Amino acid sequence: MVRRVAVVGAGVSGLAATKCCLEEGLEPTCFERSEDIGGLWRYTEHVEEGRASIYRTVFTNSCKEMMCYPDFPFPEDHPNYMHNARLQQYIRDYAQHFDLLRHIRFKTVVTNIRKRPDFCATGQWEVVTQRDGKEETAVFDAVMICSGHHIYPNLPLDHFPGIEKFKGCYLHSREYKEPEKFRGKKVLVVGLGNSGCDIAVELSTVASQVYLSSRSGSWVLGRICDHGYPWDMVIITRFRTWLDSILPKAVSDWLYVRGMNQLVKHENFGLMPVNRTSRKEPVLNDDLLSRITCGVVLIKPDVKEFRETSVVFQDGTVQDDVDVVVFATGYTYSYPFMEDESIIKSRNNEVTLYKSILPPHLEKPTMAVIGLVQSYGSVIPTADLQCRWTIKVFQGLCTLPSVSKMMGDIDEKMRKKLLWYGSSTTLQTEYITYMDELASAIGAKPNVLKLLVTDPRLALEVFFGPCTPYQFRLTGPGQWSGARRAILTQWDRMLRPTRTRIAPDAPSIFPISAMLGVLFLPLLLLLAVLYW
Repeated sequence: MVRRVAVVGAGVSGLAATKCCLEEGLEPTCFERSEDIGGLWRYTEHVEEGRASIYRTVFTNSCKEMMCYPDFPFPEDHPNYMHNARLQQYIRDYAQHFDLLRHIRFKTVVTNIRKRPDFCATGQWEVVTQRDGKEETAVFDAVMICSGHHIYPNLPLDHFPGIEKFKGCYLHSREYKEPEKFRGKKVLVVGLGNSGCDIAVELSTVASQVYLSSRSGSWVLGRICDHGYPWDMVIITRFRTWLDSILPKAVSDWLYVRGMNQLVKHENFGLMPVNRTSRKEPVLNDDLLSRITCGVVLIKPDVKEFRETSVVFQDGTVQDDVDVVVFATGYTYSYPFMEDESIIKSRNNEVTLYKSILPPHLEKPTMAVIGLVQSYGSVIPTADLQCRWTIKVFQGLCTLPSVSKMMGDIDEKMRKKLLWYGSSTTLQTEYITYMDELASAIGAKPNVLKLLVTDPRLALEVFFGPCTPYQFRLTGPGQWSGARRAILTQWDRMLRPTRTRIAPDAPSIFPISAMLGVLFLPLLLLLAVLYW
């Protein structure tokens, strides 16, 4: 019987885990190594050991309606995309609203997690912690690891010949905080991900020149798309997911590439992905294209080698007098506090977790890794649903298949991931499909067909509208009475912060000139042929 649960980390996932435990009558103890909650989103002036780090100007890439906790919407007047400070305040409000702070032990570092000698019978863990130099060991019935995967930087210097001869300075993007100290310098940013593009754009306002190197290219989207609506409220819908699942892959790929190239031809900007049909997460940046157009950011291929003061790229071009290199080369996931590292296995940088949560080989399923997944969707609602599913497993209310079947499921999903996303993004998954899989297991997936009969207005919004987090609190454990109203008013909350001036509606006049052009086009073509 699981009762006492250790939660490692008080970021957005750790808070979700703590709250979901309380909802189900469990007793969580959350260990946080710093003095405050927020994890990745708590900005500090300096990099802290064992904590994720962000730069001063980070904004969210998911809009407020798509990234909130599913039973705690953002205030109506909050902007759709938020600065990290405003999101951090929302996280504090969430913790205070659900009275989570009293369950958190701050400035407490988890140094070791190991199985109890009688683990095969009890499934219990010994958790060793340190605070103020004092060590303490406690026994827990289950452990939820919520420490994130943006802590340990991936700095593959072996892949960059000559870096040891380079006389300029280099750093990982984790160490970057603000642009001022790079004023007047020539800077090379390696990596065309969200961090690399953000940093390159910001540096271009002070540096003499910025070069952005990419090995494989990437699709680039802005935060707003059709008619100025948030990109994720337009794209992440059940209808689009369903359409993608029934179309032949060739047709689906063609529509995907066409949609990504609709605003701008990526090849014209040197951004076109090598594998253009790969569904790996696109870059969200509103300014990169204009920076390229203005010449202050130059897109370059992969680095071939470094010299003392210059960089040679794979296309043979050489850039002289480079002062600084910023490696925006991502992160590796690691759990140094695990005594038995084989419990959370990694095969060829692939996560070996059932449902991307549970280590499949444990004798008792009493450990979960929360938040080790990436998708078009936000981590907050994903972590919330992962926690709800996990607790049902802890309680024995979700029956797990055999180890061989779990491993088969992991291998099959990995095969699909490699097909859709490529080998470098094995944490990637399809958001709605994944969420529905977890929600179905605990009875929290919305039944669209049933809603068509009982609540057709809600059914249409659930299927054709954005798949907002509230959908997964309509029913099942943790059902929230405000979910229906939140779904039906989500567009109003989206518009509230942008309609700060009352403006007249655009006139709905049918374009007469366009109509005449369509009607007379065949006649004009006929006359042209006759004249010729």
